[in-house]
Amino acid sequence: MRAGGREENRQAAIRHAHAAVAYGRDDAMALTFGGFSIGMVEHDRAAASEAFEAGVALSPSSAFTYIMGSIVRAWSGEAERAIEWAEKGLRLSPFDPFAYGAWHSVAIARFRQGGYEDAADAARKAIQRNPGFSYPRVILAAALVKLGQIDEAKVTAARVLALQPGFSIGEFSAANDPAPEIAVPLSAALLEAGLPD
Repeated sequence: MRAGGREENRQAAIRHAHAAVAYGRDDAMALTFGGFSIGMVEHDRAAASEAFEAGVALSPSSAFTYIMGSIVRAWSGEAERAIEWAEKGLRLSPFDPFAYGAWHSVAIARFRQGGYEDAADAARKAIQRNPGFSYPRVILAAALVKLGQIDEAKVTAARVLALQPGFSIGEFSAANDPAPEIAVPLSAALLEAGLPD
């Protein structure tokens, strides 16, 4: 098991995230990092949302806060809000080094809405900005299945496995805790693309 998947590491990340939020009430970056970990590691999306809202209240021009918040909102099924936050982050910082995260959250949100062509386009933009990050390729593979482009989906799935040889749909879902309205169609599409359960 990778170190990041160990329960003691997970619990430590959660403790540190809560400390960042508790002691960083006047620091947008502390709130952003803490909120992201609380949302994505602990899967407490309500507490994460509070941290992001506090972060943007302190620093309304923090593209990083909007981008990180958009990812958590996308996985929790808040498609419209995720897109709104991602787009705001991109407007504030069009060449941001974390722009791939904004496009990734748009891809998840569009998939959630059933806009598979838009999901595929956003996933490709995320991949273009960070080719080594496997997650947008996962969304791209699923979107391509939904579009009936099975051969391209299988090629994309093979690239996911090349980047992340231990990938499994179950571990991916456990790590990201997608809302059920994302998890069910996403898992089915990924199986059809040829990714392991």
